Amino acid sequence: MQTRTTTFTPSRATTQAIRRNQNTARFRTQTKLGPVAHTVLVALMVTVLGLIYLTQATKTTAYSYEAQGLDSEISELVAKKSELEVQNARLTSLEKVKGSAVASAMTTPETTNYAK
Repeated sequence: MQTRTTTFTPSRATTQAIRRNQNTARFRTQTKLGPVAHTVLVALMVTVLGLIYLTQATKTTAYSYEAQGLDSEISELVAKKSELEVQNARLTSLEKVKGSAVASAMTTPETTNYAK
């Protein structure tokens, strides 16, 4: 078990004039960290910084996946729109042909025979 002791060390106030709102004593702890503890602390700080970097990187990739999904949805809707435009053109052209002067001059056949 390690005990902590605090020693009282008078500051430079004894050699200099004591000023208002200045500390006149410093407290120093006798507990100091060794090289192993410093290495462990540095490793922990590097690990925490690495985790922060990874969380930021995964957020950007998540946004990238979402944007990619929206782009594919947009391309599907553009393709569907072009198909509907073609279908609309076909349907309106049939109506124009039926209403033309040539189509109105035609007669309907009496019977229709199909090849078997």
